[in-house]
Amino acid sequence: MTNSKENSYQVLARKYRPNLLSELIGQEVLVTTLKNSFELKKIAHAFILTGVRGVGKTTTARIIARSLNCIGENGTQQETITPCGICINCTSIKKDNNMDVIEIDAASKTGVDDMREIIDTIKYKPVSARYKIYIIDEVHMLSKNAFNALLKTLEEPPEHVKFIFATTEIKKVPITILSRCQRFDLKRVQEQELSNHLKNICQKEEVEAEEKALNLLAKAATGSVRDSLSLLDQAIVFTDKNITENKITEMLGYKNKNLGYKLLENIITLKKQETFNLYQEAFNNGLDLEDIAQNMLESLHNLIMFQEIKEVLSKDLTEEELNFCNSLSNKIITPHLFILWQILLQGIKEIKEANNQKITAEILFLKLLWHTELQSINQIIEISPTKNPTSSPKIFTTANKESTQTQKKETAPFDINNLINSIQPTIKTEENTSALLKTAQDTLKNIATLTEIKKD
Repeated sequence: MTNSKENSYQVLARKYRPNLLSELIGQEVLVTTLKNSFELKKIAHAFILTGVRGVGKTTTARIIARSLNCIGENGTQQETITPCGICINCTSIKKDNNMDVIEIDAASKTGVDDMREIIDTIKYKPVSARYKIYIIDEVHMLSKNAFNALLKTLEEPPEHVKFIFATTEIKKVPITILSRCQRFDLKRVQEQELSNHLKNICQKEEVEAEEKALNLLAKAATGSVRDSLSLLDQAIVFTDKNITENKITEMLGYKNKNLGYKLLENIITLKKQETFNLYQEAFNNGLDLEDIAQNMLESLHNLIMFQEIKEVLSKDLTEEELNFCNSLSNKIITPHLFILWQILLQGIKEIKEANNQKITAEILFLKLLWHTELQSINQIIEISPTKNPTSSPKIFTTANKESTQTQKKETAPFDINNLINSIQPTIKTEENTSALLKTAQDTLKNIATLTEIKKD
């Protein structure tokens, strides 16, 4: 049994869990505040830590518990920001078997009776440690009555008691609780910091890793240290300790992410058949329809950001993504992309709720293509020169009733051929120019016919 425990594998997220506040990455405000409070002997009786998953809330709570109860090698150490890690209190807290540090999962103990048990034991002094510390994880899960039961004790706890709360949903915690705690908002860790952290761990684990591959892992973790280490664990096994960009792209399914750009490119360039062929191929390969739409949404977001703040986004995109954005940015303007964004966002919601997701997705693609085609026709009308005043495109703009009637009286009969001839030289040479022009011509002729009918 002993050999089994010694040889058991420990995941990286646990193996490299910080033991000191100085080892936390990306949480400078938290570290500085706690460091100063320990040095000045102004330590709060209750802390609340909030942030997304995997940024170090529970880890920080345990470090604070060790810092408060560390007695040092000689047994005379006072509260310190740098616990020794070898005294009886430090080792027992780390092993989660210290009788005076009680960790409670509020997701499973939500009721007022559970809080009463805590309140009843608070009056008793610690068994062996300096402080009795209650770490309540996911505190937002407590019921309203449970929170109310804590209020008085939390406001004036005994000197030997400290509370440390952790939550991912701070808005669900009553303001009466927040006002009694010292609050720390743990930030998402920046991608570059995460990438550097993963690089250091790879060196310790004797794993070869390309920088671009680690950047992809850091990006996929979305600011969560635990997520990045879990992904690194998986990558080490998948690549047999030789982490390359291609392997990570395959592991994370990023090959499918380019699908969003390709679909978007076909829609913007009005390639209907190619759009549906690509969609059908992805569907036949087993890709989730919602994932396909989400990929397009992410690609569209990158394209919009690339057009508006290119310098900020460029460093976060791969070379292939940058090439897509470069090629598409000149083919459509940002206001039209915003409308595509709204159509996609609504379409994803409809796909989620639909009984038949396939036909809902197909209608979504048709909506996107129809809007792009409509905007392309509008652009043709807007850029056409007014060679003949009688064929001015202004007749297509929205006006009030009186100005429309006045215009009818003052303008000469509408000549559709003059307008078409004025549009044709201004069209840019593109793959879909002839089709686009024919569509515009047909549309304008229909408008002209309706105009003549209305006159009669």
